[in-house]
Amino acid sequence: MTDPILLAVLKGRLEQVADEMDATLFRSAFNPIIAEAHDASHGLYHAETGATLVQGKSGLPIFVGAMSFAVRAVIEKARRDGDLADGDVYIFNDPYDGGTHLSDFKLVRPFFREGRVFCHLASVGHWHDVGGNVPGNYNPVATESFQEGMLIPPVKLFRRGELNTDIVDILKANSRLPLSLYGDLNGQINALDLGARRLGQLLDEFGDDTVRAAMAELQRRAAMLMRANIAELPKGRYLAEDFLDNDGIDDTPLRIALDLVIEKDRLILDFSRSSPACLGPVNIARSTAIASCYVAIKHIFRDVPANAGVLEPIEFVIPETSLLSVGAPRPVGGYTETILRVIDVVFQAFAQAAPERVNGCAYGTINALSLAGHRGNGQRWVMFSFFGGGHGGHPEGDGLNHGNAPISTATIPPLEILEAAYPVRFTQWALRPDSGGPGRHRGGLGAIYEIALLEQSADVFLFGERGRFAPPGVAGGGPAMTNVFTYETDAGPRHPPMASKMVGIRLRQGQRVRLETPGGGGYGPAREREPERVAEDVRLGYVTREAAERDYGVRLDADGRVDEAATARMRKAVAA
Repeated sequence: MTDPILLAVLKGRLEQVADEMDATLFRSAFNPIIAEAHDASHGLYHAETGATLVQGKSGLPIFVGAMSFAVRAVIEKARRDGDLADGDVYIFNDPYDGGTHLSDFKLVRPFFREGRVFCHLASVGHWHDVGGNVPGNYNPVATESFQEGMLIPPVKLFRRGELNTDIVDILKANSRLPLSLYGDLNGQINALDLGARRLGQLLDEFGDDTVRAAMAELQRRAAMLMRANIAELPKGRYLAEDFLDNDGIDDTPLRIALDLVIEKDRLILDFSRSSPACLGPVNIARSTAIASCYVAIKHIFRDVPANAGVLEPIEFVIPETSLLSVGAPRPVGGYTETILRVIDVVFQAFAQAAPERVNGCAYGTINALSLAGHRGNGQRWVMFSFFGGGHGGHPEGDGLNHGNAPISTATIPPLEILEAAYPVRFTQWALRPDSGGPGRHRGGLGAIYEIALLEQSADVFLFGERGRFAPPGVAGGGPAMTNVFTYETDAGPRHPPMASKMVGIRLRQGQRVRLETPGGGGYGPAREREPERVAEDVRLGYVTREAAERDYGVRLDADGRVDEAATARMRKAVAA
């Protein structure tokens, strides 16, 4: 295909198919994690390889990379069984065969044209509760996946267009919130139905061969543009490492290490120095590790179209013994924490080769917090949510305050939605001063969340990170603040012994839990930040006067204006 106008039109139309699938699920899901936070994704995938062809722009990018492995699993399953038919839809959540964790249910629908598969439509969404030991499924002390929830291999939810209600009954029976599960499942089914209609209309309008050629050309151009970008980078080997606090079982840090090799027009991402598989649930499957690298690469090379062509010039070295390449039944429930650290080390390695392309590290944890109990009428409730923090400073400016994790384009569920749905009250929801890493471009601020229980009692579970290892800056920027979690007891406030993970917290009515989330790392030396911008940060409450002097070498007078003489002396003394 050579007509650039037609290619651009088809690219937009194909993306619109995926975007409408996203919107359909977001508007119909029962679960706030999908409906409000948009923890879901849709896309179109290659008929024979499962490679990503098109992704929706509103869902989670991490799913786009992982779902190609999930679709491939369905292709292999259908090939083994030999009974693939028009109208079939597969459902599964196997985290080792398609990535992520048990909460993420995938639906894959082969799309037929004239008796053969043209491509696959896929939907993935984070369901509210899928069984396991902990409501909401983020079990920080799991040592096997059996303790994290039900595991469903690829099975046919629809056979030739007929729903298998036995599968639905099994799924509902294994959830604490079967109505929520049923609503989310139907939302995903309807999203696939809409996608199939829209794609059929597009093919009828332009022709199967024309659209197929456009998909191939978009992938070819993505690979070509990636190679061109890589060719401009300085060649060499760049090393970076960062750490997880612990695995929730053994209070020992876990290394995530990357050797980035840039050769001509290709990259090698070698994770051989990373820690081996661990007892606790911060392991991830190889497909998940590759998907997280895809997200990091797309942050760095923003002009490359988002499809499988991005990964063509990249070789991954991930030992089978690594915590980044586990199989069943290793626990993987906290995959989000590990993939965020993978993204961080990719940023840190690239910052040595091309600092003009890279951000400081973001806050680095979703802080999966679950409160669960029973209402006065005996009805069970489960509040599961994730929380925001600061993004890293970048070459063009300061990091975003109170954003969501860089694995996603999701949003943080609004407190009004959470308060309306669950017996809790937010007594604080605010930015956290000084939490952003100092830099020429300051890291964005984390947040303070304080939640009071309104019911008689509740159990609380936390699965977080960055309680001991702060998000680093890049290009000379400073680190952000670490994560702090506090919960009230009859004997006073307490912190988790493992800093960021804990089960067995019991709240009484009126008692509170409090999250103080990290900011993002800074970009560039803090003493290069303009004093007037530091004064503005102090005026806005982003930075305290003490931090302005300590980190930036800026002294303010009683009215908040820059004391230019004192500032010049402080900065000169440090430079000397």
